[in-house]
Amino acid sequence: MIIPSDTRGLLAAAARDNAEWCDAVCRAHGLPGVFGPDAWSAARRTPPLYPDAVTLTPEASGAALVAGIDTGSPGCSVKDGFAALDLVPAGFEVLFEAQWIHRPAPAAGVCGPGPEWSEVTTAGELEAWEAAWDGGGSTGLFRPALLGGDIAFLAGRAGGRIVAGAVAHRGSGPVVGVSNLFAHAAADPAPGPEARAGAAAHARADAAWSGVLASIAARWPGLPVVGYESGDDLEAAVRAGFTPIGPLRVWLHTA
Repeated sequence: MIIPSDTRGLLAAAARDNAEWCDAVCRAHGLPGVFGPDAWSAARRTPPLYPDAVTLTPEASGAALVAGIDTGSPGCSVKDGFAALDLVPAGFEVLFEAQWIHRPAPAAGVCGPGPEWSEVTTAGELEAWEAAWDGGGSTGLFRPALLGGDIAFLAGRAGGRIVAGAVAHRGSGPVVGVSNLFAHAAADPAPGPEARAGAAAHARADAAWSGVLASIAARWPGLPVVGYESGDDLEAAVRAGFTPIGPLRVWLHTA
């Protein structure tokens, strides 16, 4: 797999930031991971939706990676940050594929029409944020220990209710990582043609990206933004000024 040097640097920064975010979530649950030269991994099963390993370079060894994680517990997964591994012989199958994305530093300024944005600062707010993100209720996935410092849970509110949000993470690299972006309708939409519903969803996603990027520019001015998306979410990110820079895969152990 040949990657241009400039793109490889961006991919490495994106993968590292994402691994550091995953490590922060795991540490908040008392499950710290370990960083090696080619990958981050956790010896014990990680919280739901979070990988047991993230590759940091395309040279990472699949065999070494699998040997260091808990494949005996249900849900074990690996984030193949460069789509370079073949984990089928180890009993894994591809759960999903996505694209790393990169955007130059957003300009500071007021975001466009949409929700009012602020940072979550209390455990109660975090519980409400997670419930909005999950679309149901809070399960305690995101612990209060994550609040503040290099992590910002961003909430977009309308009528006092959280209707949009994202997580922004400033790790050891020269980027800000964004993940878990969501945007819901501020109220139940009136019945209408499917095209109208699609346009409304696009508008909500665009407003969410506008608010998130304005919040990041205010908190970490001058830093580029990275993350990963797929499908309609990738299209929304591209509309917000991001460029896809390379593929990743998430593998799930099924054997």
